[in-house]
Amino acid sequence: MEEVSLKKDKFIIAGRNFKSRLIVGTGKYKSMSQCAKAVKLSGASIVTVAVRRVNITDKKKALLMDYIDPKKITYLPNTAGCFNSKDALRTLRLAREIGGWKLVKLEVLGDKKNLFPEMIETLKSTEVLSNEGFKVMVYCNDDPLMAKRLENAGACAIMPLAAPIGSGLGIQNQTNIKIIRRQTKLPLIIDAGLGQASDATIAMELGCDGVLVNTAIAKATKPFDMALAFKNAVIAGRQSYLSGRIQKNLMGSASSPSRGII
Repeated sequence: MEEVSLKKDKFIIAGRNFKSRLIVGTGKYKSMSQCAKAVKLSGASIVTVAVRRVNITDKKKALLMDYIDPKKITYLPNTAGCFNSKDALRTLRLAREIGGWKLVKLEVLGDKKNLFPEMIETLKSTEVLSNEGFKVMVYCNDDPLMAKRLENAGACAIMPLAAPIGSGLGIQNQTNIKIIRRQTKLPLIIDAGLGQASDATIAMELGCDGVLVNTAIAKATKPFDMALAFKNAVIAGRQSYLSGRIQKNLMGSASSPSRGII
């Protein structure tokens, strides 16, 4: 049962409140049915959909909507596979035409090997999309200065990577994440590079508002169990953050009272 600290804790993105702080990707699964079951076990309220890769239009083939109901779970179209602003803009405009989606995830990559974000193209795209009325959640590097520029450009959420996409390395730069957290009031969501449930807990304990996970669940030996593990890890991490941890101290401090010792 949820404790008091979580009952009134809201996860709001672009004016909408979402029940779960875990966002799940829909790629890399063995089948759409496996994906759908993992998403259900994760408790996710939002799933990311790669417009260029996942079938959402060809009714002759298996449609993602047949497995994950967009009326029950929010679809977040993303621009995975785009390496310049032109392609990213075209992809999200297409998503708006297809499904009326305005809440989107912008992802402009710099190269196919490392899959780091191309921040100049990303910043330019954020400005254009925001001016066109899109609510843009932005995949970015963990640079606090660039994160602030994205905020000023109209982003509705900042999504820094923990590590390279699909690497499973976990959060590599906690200090920068803490700085970004301190300087922004926007939702801060760790995106890319998580490998296990404890990584999600760490992200939440750093003060992040949510995490996005795909490969760590889809490619786990037991993806369904891992989906449930991530669900619990996000809840635990958020509750830990809200509870207020004790101060670190180099010296020991007895947990038992010193008075009345026999």
